[in-house]
Amino acid sequence: MKIIMIATQILFIHLFLFLGVGIKALLPIPIPASMIGLVLLFLALCLKIVKIEWVEKGATWLIAELLLFFVPAAVGIINYDEILSLQGFETLLLIGLSTLIVMGSTAFIADIIFKKKDRDPA
Repeated sequence: MKIIMIATQILFIHLFLFLGVGIKALLPIPIPASMIGLVLLFLALCLKIVKIEWVEKGATWLIAELLLFFVPAAVGIINYDEILSLQGFETLLLIGLSTLIVMGSTAFIADIIFKKKDRDPA
């Protein structure tokens, strides 16, 4: 029963992706459709249109399996010799720095959310 609930929540999260794809098709904005969908989901959660319980377990599963989604891309890099050049080094350095920035900001925001959740017994 738990797997059905997780699958349903993942499908619900995908509805926001599809909304983002629709908005991207209508408006020529330089933002990926997946990001538009995430912003829509975030706004729906903030405005309490969507309850956190509707997406929490599915989102937790997706985050837990996130590394699995990057393995094919990481293995595909091996086919490119340019990675060993100076330009490749610069690219890898940029990817590493941006990853650290994303991880740091995610940890900072998660810390704020968990502290707020501990204070709010709702």
